[in-house]
Amino acid sequence: MSAKRTSKPSRKSERPRRGRAKLVVLRKTGERAIQRTSPPELADLPADFFAAAKLVHPAPKQPISLRVDEDVLKWFKKQGPRYQSRINAVLRAYMSAVETRKGAA
Repeated sequence: MSAKRTSKPSRKSERPRRGRAKLVVLRKTGERAIQRTSPPELADLPADFFAAAKLVHPAPKQPISLRVDEDVLKWFKKQGPRYQSRINAVLRAYMSAVETRKGAA
């Protein structure tokens, strides 16, 4: 029997894990490090800022097949990862603008 490998090794471990928090690292992060790396607009939030916050679960996405012009798709892809989410955001902004105009009329 040959010692030659018949399948390729999994590249799963090499892929970045987008959207996954490194909980071990986060739990070790101190308050000073959090304040130092936070955006400036979050620096002076009042202590009770999140007191009235409500957890909002995102609506599930509906998978579809959508045909778009090649140059449009290339442009969105060139912007980086999560291009489909950006396309969705543009469509949502358009939808909101149309709804606002209908309400104002």
